[in-house]
Amino acid sequence: MQLARTEAVPTANVLSPPRGGPTVLRILLGTQLRRLRTEKGISREDAGYEIRASHAKISRLELGQVSFKERDVADLLTLYGVTDPEERESLVALARQANNPGWWHKYSDVLPSWFEVYVGLEEAASIIRSYELQFVPGLLQTEEYARAVVMLGHGDAPGDEIERRVALRMKRQRRLTEPGAPKLWAVVDEAALHRPLGGTGAMRRQIEHLIDMATLPNVTLQIVPFAKGGHAAAGARSASSASPGPSCPTWSTWSSSPAPSTWTSRRRRTSTWW
Repeated sequence: MQLARTEAVPTANVLSPPRGGPTVLRILLGTQLRRLRTEKGISREDAGYEIRASHAKISRLELGQVSFKERDVADLLTLYGVTDPEERESLVALARQANNPGWWHKYSDVLPSWFEVYVGLEEAASIIRSYELQFVPGLLQTEEYARAVVMLGHGDAPGDEIERRVALRMKRQRRLTEPGAPKLWAVVDEAALHRPLGGTGAMRRQIEHLIDMATLPNVTLQIVPFAKGGHAAAGARSASSASPGPSCPTWSTWSSSPAPSTWTSRRRRTSTWW
């Protein structure tokens, strides 16, 4: 599973952060700090020295991977020559906001850190694209289908843990019907619809749910039929991207076919969360 930034962040929009909680705010602030540093020709080492940290810490801050201390942000802005009081206060306030936990924080006991980033991006996204080979996309799963998927990777977990994992997935789905909902474009291989997870009845209800969800104006669902043979995404098991909007980069996650020796562990990690 990997993350890739694919768009730059327009400077003019830094003071208008999107929704999405700390994940997107950290990325947004980190991107602005990197722009300010590179414009001044300051190295990561020198920036790190200014806040009593290493160049690696600066790298993590600029990638939005760690939380910000308001003092560090203020010191970096001074080093980068940002003197306008309004601009300084806006960026420091952004750091303050970025330290507030998102709603998904209460699920941290069942939410891997690598997937926590994606949930935060998904929460802020204006466009979500998804490709699935093995399963119905998580945002379109029924509760019983989701439970069956979770059980594949966590069959030995206590019942309350299973239910918390399912509840997290159901809560993620609320974004699709909320005001300002993102556009979802999901492409699913026909094989996923022939795999009756949870039993025949559960799968029937899952397909009916897909039909209902496809009627939403912000949801586009496409099935890749067996009759089409091979296709460009045949080497991937799943892929998804979240675009928070013009004030933040587009980030993508994907999972491609690993070597046979790593198939079991990586499939377990990826498929039970997607």
